[in-house]
Amino acid sequence: MRTSRFFLLLVVFLCGMTSMAIEMTASRLIGTFFGSPLPIWAILIGMVMIYLSLGYTLGGRLADRRPHASFLYGLVGVAAVATGLIPPLSRPLLGWAQEGLANVAAGLYIGALVGVLVLLSIPMVLLGCVSPFAIRLEMMAVDRAGRTSGSIYALSTVGSILGTLLPSFVTIPLWGVSLTFYAFSLLLLLVPLIGVPRWTTRLVFLLFLVGIGALALLFLSGLWRGWREPPPGTVLVDERESVYNYIQVYRDGDRIYLALNEGLAVHSYYSLTYGRTGNPFDLLSYGPWDIFLIAPYFAPDVPEGSFSSMCLIGSAAGTIPKQYGAVYGDRVQIDGVELDPEIVEVGRRYFRMGDEEARGVLRVYVQDGRYFLSTVPRRYDIVAVDAYRQPYIPFHLTTEEFFAQVRAHLKPNGVCAINVGHVVGDDRLVDAIAATMRRVFPSVYVIDLPGHTVTNSIVVATVRESSLADLDRNTARLEHPVLRHVVGYVRGHTRLWSGEGIVFTDDRAPVEHVVDQMILNYVQAR
Repeated sequence: MRTSRFFLLLVVFLCGMTSMAIEMTASRLIGTFFGSPLPIWAILIGMVMIYLSLGYTLGGRLADRRPHASFLYGLVGVAAVATGLIPPLSRPLLGWAQEGLANVAAGLYIGALVGVLVLLSIPMVLLGCVSPFAIRLEMMAVDRAGRTSGSIYALSTVGSILGTLLPSFVTIPLWGVSLTFYAFSLLLLLVPLIGVPRWTTRLVFLLFLVGIGALALLFLSGLWRGWREPPPGTVLVDERESVYNYIQVYRDGDRIYLALNEGLAVHSYYSLTYGRTGNPFDLLSYGPWDIFLIAPYFAPDVPEGSFSSMCLIGSAAGTIPKQYGAVYGDRVQIDGVELDPEIVEVGRRYFRMGDEEARGVLRVYVQDGRYFLSTVPRRYDIVAVDAYRQPYIPFHLTTEEFFAQVRAHLKPNGVCAINVGHVVGDDRLVDAIAATMRRVFPSVYVIDLPGHTVTNSIVVATVRESSLADLDRNTARLEHPVLRHVVGYVRGHTRLWSGEGIVFTDDRAPVEHVVDQMILNYVQAR
């Protein structure tokens, strides 16, 4: 059995499956801290192709020197061990990435990315050795060379197809990134245990299997969890992985926070104090969410609460709907669009999002925001966009075509508002978004929030031509104390935009390039 043709072909299939599974799982691992824009995907795929190419070359040479199946199975065992070590060795590297992103330190950030890519080199190179090695072992006659090599590569490719699908639809959603690496590592470790004849070698790999199995059990036990700790002084309430995000919910006193992926930005929060008192002031964040409460008043002649509908793209765990429900009551119906169903479930469980759904204030749709707009006929008073995968905005939610789609779904006196994160003092992304919106809307405004290194600006556009005088007239008539309070602390930070910037289109929207340049310029200026 150990040297049979069937077992050899099974190994080819398993290694093809595992090589692609490592790539898919690594994309999630890297995407958690580095995002998943086009440049990151290009780097990952390019490095994997380099590693596999090296493996093909090395495998052919090793097969000619030592054409023994047991030697090949030993190489597979080493690849299995290297795969199982990716989660624990990645942990400090990803900590550097988080620190680099928090402090806008390009050296730490890039160094961490390089480190993670290097971790992938050993398993990918060794798995690349398998197909040419198997062809050499299977080669019985020259006149069958083409058929033999074609069959081997076809079998490996079929395995790769399964390796693409399993992590994406099964193992990562159910187990997460770490356990996915451990599972494929343990699976490959069976190869040398079965295929290597020397008992001493098998014993070594058995010890590795026990060790990696122990790491997996330690992870399952909760004694060692996740890729990052919650902020100091907080209590971790929930932690999970979805198809799209690494999710943490943590508590700081009476406030519940939602953090995603690298954990540097808060994506939703809820005040337990509000749950007891019902006081809307307890929901104020003094950040970008509050500004959406006054976005409708940028349009001409808008009395308090005279609007009735909002589409919120990127509703997360429901902070904005919670604030709207607290301030405006049941007068505003919100269609919340969220891509990640796990975030919606977290919102209902920990952030009382179900309260707004039960009152009829909120309807949640689990789908992409742009797809949602293309499939619903409704028109809204407000379309708000708060969709982020730090530090990038999804490019398809920033283009001229997208904002044209938004305008088509707005009522005659409607407004569009989008949250834009950027480095303090560098408005290139804000200017690009504003310039793009200006192609579609007659009046565009920017509200700049104060910050030290990274901050947010809310860009607001109106369907009808408007001015800051309209905002002043509308807000002067406001009676709700929360609205008056929000107006008070954004007064002086609001401007009518009249600058220049890149216009993003579906064909060309270099969001990642603009963000990367902002970070690079900040580092160079320090």
